Amino acid sequence: MIFEEVAVGGCRSYLVGCQESCAGVLIDPEISQVDRYRGLAARDGLAVRFIIDTHTHADHFSAARQMGEAMNAAVVMNRRSPAPYVDMRLDDGDMLLIGKMRMQAIHTPGHTDDSMCLLVEDHLFTGDTLLIGGTGRTDLPTGNPGALYDSLFSRLLTLDPALNVHPAHEYQGRSGTTIGREIIDNPRLRTRDRAAFVQMMGELNLSAPTHLTEALRVNMTGKKAVSQLLAEAAATVPFISLDELARVLERGDDDLVVLDVRERDAFEAGHVPGARWLPRGQLELRVNEAFPDPTVRILTCCEYGKISTLAAATLRSLGFMRAVALDGGMKAWREGGYPVE
Repeated sequence: MIFEEVAVGGCRSYLVGCQESCAGVLIDPEISQVDRYRGLAARDGLAVRFIIDTHTHADHFSAARQMGEAMNAAVVMNRRSPAPYVDMRLDDGDMLLIGKMRMQAIHTPGHTDDSMCLLVEDHLFTGDTLLIGGTGRTDLPTGNPGALYDSLFSRLLTLDPALNVHPAHEYQGRSGTTIGREIIDNPRLRTRDRAAFVQMMGELNLSAPTHLTEALRVNMTGKKAVSQLLAEAAATVPFISLDELARVLERGDDDLVVLDVRERDAFEAGHVPGARWLPRGQLELRVNEAFPDPTVRILTCCEYGKISTLAAATLRSLGFMRAVALDGGMKAWREGGYPVE
């Protein structure tokens, strides 16, 4: 079996393939690693047939929809998943054929109602149901500690103790565990009484994931995260460095118009010398009045370099094809000792 683990932060995703047929599956992909997954699949000669999310993630942004489109692969989740972009919904016990391999879905609600684990050969991909030295939390939407207890003690822990366990998250850099090892070492699994387990899970008092609301919104609908919007915008516009802008100002070139897209109070507190002001919120409505010549070269700037990237992409989409963005923002400009007006 071809096996690739991709770790980014605390997230773990997996590219698995049939050695004989080179058919593959990608499990729990994360949005920042899209190019990496494609590169690994190409390197290993894999034709990815399925993109699987083990559950609706609340702590990272899924790349399932994007990878499905990029690789012409079916997006797969449990039948209880709310995501509208899923191509194939699995019931408990359903099996996927991946070349000569057989991957079986095991419905394991508890962390979320749509949680499932995936069993293929001697490998068990557990999502957030069973972690190394822990379990998934149950205090997020559709979580249920009683259901998690049943999924663990009546399903997963009855499997072959030699099965290799691969969770969707691991924040301490550990790997290489098994069902048997977790039964012995995992402190969450020492509470074998159902009522006591439910009480324990209810008293964990965990902090909410950083991007909880946005991650759920994106993963449940297949829409875009702010980071994805920024990445897509950055891929459509060129940039100018702080040093280059300083040289342009020093030369007195009149071929470049600096457009500050911050709010008025920020602009008036200090801006690039000679910059014009048009807030991002009014850009589409006022740009024709402000720039009647569509061939003008416009450099957008903001406080941190993010809103200006979106603004430059918007200008290009409106036909201002020489629009560029400042690589950095006014904060970096001030800290670099460049002139402020």
